[in-house]
Amino acid sequence: MTQKPTDEEAMECVRRLLAYMGDDPEREGLRDTPQRVLGAMEEHFRGYQEDATAHLSRTFTEVEGYDELVLISDIEIYSHCEHHVVPFVGKAHVAYIPNGKVVGLSKIARVVDAFAKRLQVQEKLTAQIANTINETLTPQGVGVIVQCQHFCMCYRGVRKPGSWTTTSRLLGCFLKDEAARLELLTLIGMPRAIGGAGG
Repeated sequence: MTQKPTDEEAMECVRRLLAYMGDDPEREGLRDTPQRVLGAMEEHFRGYQEDATAHLSRTFTEVEGYDELVLISDIEIYSHCEHHVVPFVGKAHVAYIPNGKVVGLSKIARVVDAFAKRLQVQEKLTAQIANTINETLTPQGVGVIVQCQHFCMCYRGVRKPGSWTTTSRLLGCFLKDEAARLELLTLIGMPRAIGGAGG
């Protein structure tokens, strides 16, 4: 792995990019831009410093045997495409069916953020969220559906504003049991939008 540059080396890269774009990095409006860019990058990509599984380490078993669907819908996503380093934004719907233990609801949103705050492709992001919940909580099933708009498609390249990309990862009973899958899709307003086993 390439050694991480120092802050000054990173800021020099920003200055050179500003010059590459045809502007003057020494003019008043841009003089502090390299430092601001580093601050923004630290926020945009803080997921590299997070262990997503750690958010799921504390679970609760006193749930009166609850073993039905738990759905956290419309979790906002702000991520960056790894191909062009431009944003893609949207929402995630994350569901699981407990197998004797549940996790704090905010922790699911933190798992989504831990992966979204990295350079990403939506397909990988969807799989990472689902696989982490499945492997850490070992529930009866996990369903993750992500819907985003990609700026690399909306305002550059093909320039198709208003287009949405939907990805899904269904595991366990959500993949095998049509009734469980239909309940999930109905609750998020997508009945029969996503196929089942082998689809």
